[in-house]
Amino acid sequence: MIQLVPLLKFAVEVGDPVDLGLCGGVGRRMIPITGGQVSGTHKGTILPGADWQQIGPDGCLDIAARYILSLEEGLVEVDSRGLRHAAPDVTARLQQGAPVLRDEYYFRTSMRFTTSSPALAYLNRLIAVSAGERLTHCVNLDVFQVT
Repeated sequence: MIQLVPLLKFAVEVGDPVDLGLCGGVGRRMIPITGGQVSGTHKGTILPGADWQQIGPDGCLDIAARYILSLEEGLVEVDSRGLRHAAPDVTARLQQGAPVLRDEYYFRTSMRFTTSSPALAYLNRLIAVSAGERLTHCVNLDVFQVT
């Protein structure tokens, strides 16, 4: 039986989107990851990275983020892939930076971790999933280990 065990919480600080426009009929943009905080099983900071997004005709975001965690026990690379979608009015509010409740939209990712730290080596052998919340200049992620 699959279980989700709370693992980490990320408060990811993000910059303004860099919009590449339509490429082959699909919107493309990059969201700079400028830093952030990690709490939960491990504590630390989030180093700069990027979230590359594809925006489908229905407004669904295909998310591909890569960044590094600087934890007390060592460095960890995060490869996060996922989806965010909502009704058009909710998407418009998110784009305007207006407050939107988490249960008004779907924001989930799967994560893989890579580290050379012996104390964190178990992360190399697991898959995690997250539930996200998009704020104006921050993304909150509740990360769960899949057992």
